[in-house]
Amino acid sequence: MASYRIEIKRSAQKEITAVGTKKDRQRIVQRIQELASDPRPPGVEKLSGSPYYRVRQGVYRIVYEIQNDVLIIHILKVGHRKDIYR
Repeated sequence: MASYRIEIKRSAQKEITAVGTKKDRQRIVQRIQELASDPRPPGVEKLSGSPYYRVRQGVYRIVYEIQNDVLIIHILKVGHRKDIYR
């Protein structure tokens, strides 16, 4: 399987830097990097009514879009589970 290219939206980059601890930020970045080799890992969910997917990392959620034709993953939002779907 080919490797996907990861593109992170500028607002998502700011959300990652706003995450509480350095350890949490590192885990989120690691999880995003793993999406390049497997865009639909175990535990991923497709969000109803939209083309987006969601993956968990602790209490944080990563919302992204997969473009299979050009092998790109767009990271759209990263945030705490209580705020991410608003």
